[in-house]
Amino acid sequence: MNMLLSMAAAIALGLLLTRIAKKINLPNVTAYLVAGLAVGPYCLNLFDQDALAGVAQITSVALGFIAFSIGGEFKWESLKRVGTKAVIITLFQALAALALVDIVLLVFGFDVPLSITLGAIATATAPAATLMVVRQYRAQGTMTNTLLSVVAMDDAVGLAAFSISLAIAQSLTSGAAPTLYNMLISPLLEIILSLVVGGLLGALLSFLMRFFRSRANRLSLMLAAVLAGVALADGYGLSSLLTCMAIGAAMVNLRDDSEMLVEIIDRWTPPLFTLFFVISGAELDLHVLSTVGILGLLYILARSFGKYFGARAGASVVKSEPKIRKYLGLTLLPQAGVAIGMAQVVITKLPEYGAEIRAVVLCATLVYELIGPVITRIALERSGEIPGSVLAEQKHRKNKASAH
Repeated sequence: MNMLLSMAAAIALGLLLTRIAKKINLPNVTAYLVAGLAVGPYCLNLFDQDALAGVAQITSVALGFIAFSIGGEFKWESLKRVGTKAVIITLFQALAALALVDIVLLVFGFDVPLSITLGAIATATAPAATLMVVRQYRAQGTMTNTLLSVVAMDDAVGLAAFSISLAIAQSLTSGAAPTLYNMLISPLLEIILSLVVGGLLGALLSFLMRFFRSRANRLSLMLAAVLAGVALADGYGLSSLLTCMAIGAAMVNLRDDSEMLVEIIDRWTPPLFTLFFVISGAELDLHVLSTVGILGLLYILARSFGKYFGARAGASVVKSEPKIRKYLGLTLLPQAGVAIGMAQVVITKLPEYGAEIRAVVLCATLVYELIGPVITRIALERSGEIPGSVLAEQKHRKNKASAH
């Protein structure tokens, strides 16, 4: 089928499934992923492997806009409210997931390079699914602010942990001694340079907006900034997520009209995000479930416990509100693009374990992306951060569906 026609069919099916999802209180993102599975090469094959390769740039750009939107939540006033608390919680939940996956896999007798690499990948959390759920249900409050801050900073921690662990794993498989540059300096440079480049692009974007007043022109400027951020990051080996996040953070802190600017970009991005999740669903191979066995099960369980109890411990240390201690860890389960990207790097840098690690990550992605958004919605609802009007609308739909 023609690729554009496949994309149209995939989006239409995704939107159709959201009607069903709302009747049973499921987030839209889950419907999009199921639609992607249905049209992908492993089911109806409307999106074959060639078509998926052809739309690879779309996923990169979509991730850039997702990061930009998360950066837009990093307004200085909001950051002062969560302060160092979010930083400490981020470190606790990421490092707890890393440590627990490492320990569990080593106890069960898996190779050290395999175990520590999967442990590092376990730190990554998917910002896209979380952001979509927050937006759909218009969640707001202290836990939502903390969640968005943690999800955004999580990528920086995950990137550093992955670079260090991969360097150690490579040295163990090759017999060479790990160097300080590979283990520490290189990942830190990547993080710092990504944030600097993004900050400069965000400052330039804010300056240029002085000369353009219309919504259309300002939207064009923001599109250009994000596209430039993705291109520069890909071209120079930086993190496109961190770069685009810094663009958004710089813009909202340098502009007094930042709320209006965020509203402009929010009106444009939903179709792009829909397509991103449909494509992500199409890339999920159901056959992977039968190949990972006990390794995949241990990874999913250890990471889930690490994220939950790590977030709970961090929130307790900084004396966060009870609802944050109780529910934040449940919202950190989704895992997708960043983890899959790490797995792709492993195939090149650690070929001895690359295929096995990629299978585990894809299996975990399938599980987490289908149940993670649902758990996130439940956690936000239980914490009282979904407005009553949204809950009333859900109840009305449910009663209407039952009547029919």
